[in-house]
Amino acid sequence: MSLADVVLLSASEIIGDFGYKDFARSGGSKAFAQGTIGYVGIVYFLIRSLRVGNVLYVNGMWDGVSAILETIAAYFLLGERLNTKTQYLGLVVIIAGIFMLRVPDSEIPY
Repeated sequence: MSLADVVLLSASEIIGDFGYKDFARSGGSKAFAQGTIGYVGIVYFLIRSLRVGNVLYVNGMWDGVSAILETIAAYFLLGERLNTKTQYLGLVVIIAGIFMLRVPDSEIPY
């Protein structure tokens, strides 16, 4: 599984989430279509990722990358903010977790 596949999986999720957020708050077929297209993209890239990676790894990478990218997009594009410094610290822990998932076992000193 490539990092590009996980990024595209996460980007599809962002498109879907933003579209469905607009639909949930304002309605409209355009917002619903955007959300649906985003989630169709999720299915495509998830299947593509699962061809070469197991569920545990793919899900961990997707959750982490998605949390980072969607947080950045929500922060800059939607102007959303977290409530506490501890929540921002949680994002740092997520980033560290992604790096730990990417490190081969042979590189971890025991």
